[in-house]
Amino acid sequence: MLIILFLITLFHVAATILVLVATIHNAWWVVSPAGRDAIYTDLWYSCNATCYSIDHSHTTDASYLQAVQATMILATIFCCISFFVFILQLFKIQQGERFIFTAVIQLLASLCVMIAASIYTAQKNSFHAAGLQKGSYGSSYILAWISFPMTLISGLMYLVLRKRK
Repeated sequence: MLIILFLITLFHVAATILVLVATIHNAWWVVSPAGRDAIYTDLWYSCNATCYSIDHSHTTDASYLQAVQATMILATIFCCISFFVFILQLFKIQQGERFIFTAVIQLLASLCVMIAASIYTAQKNSFHAAGLQKGSYGSSYILAWISFPMTLISGLMYLVLRKRK
């Protein structure tokens, strides 16, 4: 039983790290112009040698970007909260009970990641200035999509998991 708990905890921590890296790292969109340094764009900034904020990111024209930012931050918060709730429930719930509250919070994190990545996919051309539209998805975008099934599987594992001796 300890091995199963260790593996579930390790899986949860890995999913949380992926969500955190996808939220923070500056490679959601990558443009590699010929003869120049690559330009990396995340949810807040575009960077090559220096970083500058995304055009109109604070206006209602960029409400899609603000939705992606908010849902990725919520996903990170939900992942962290569900981990601490799991640890608390591990010591507080009765034998034979399920980790339902932890599962619900982790499934909310999964939903937030899916919403953020879906909005970014659907509205990617709205996010970038005219010179940055001919690029490709970066590693953070891919990590966001990888963290979606990981958080979903983690939440489902908590639904199935019962406390045993």
